[in-house]
Amino acid sequence: MARPLRIEYPGAYYHVLARGHRKDLIFYSNRDRQEFIRRLQETAAKYQFRIHSYVLMNNHYHLLIATLNGNLARGMHYLNASYSNWFRIKHNLVGSIFQGRYKAILVEKDNYLGNVIRYIVLNPVRAKLVKRPGEWPWSSAKAHLKGRDDRLVKVEPLLA
Repeated sequence: MARPLRIEYPGAYYHVLARGHRKDLIFYSNRDRQEFIRRLQETAAKYQFRIHSYVLMNNHYHLLIATLNGNLARGMHYLNASYSNWFRIKHNLVGSIFQGRYKAILVEKDNYLGNVIRYIVLNPVRAKLVKRPGEWPWSSAKAHLKGRDDRLVKVEPLLA
């Protein structure tokens, strides 16, 4: 049975998540997280994504992305494939890094957007890794708390 096509159009917002194969770690170290963020920035520039929220956990990640050109599948393929290839080489691994294809949930901008952002940045709190979202260095929580864009996250359009 064929996979259903993704709904893609310019200006769409997506809650994207991907998990490690068999729930394995996808980040062994902070260096791995830094490399993922570098590749996410590269992907955002190349495919004209706006990253509005993110969190990198140990075995999965969440993103809130707006696609300016309706090209989510191409950009996410680039991100996950380039990171997987780097990760396999760096850690001398074979096989899949991610568990199947990433999940992407189309988000209605007005009704659900704030809930998605809260869900994403509260992940480390729910996992009992930190007490407050701003304490987790691998998320957009600090940018949201300050109400300012940072090097990766665009919060200004959401505040408007």
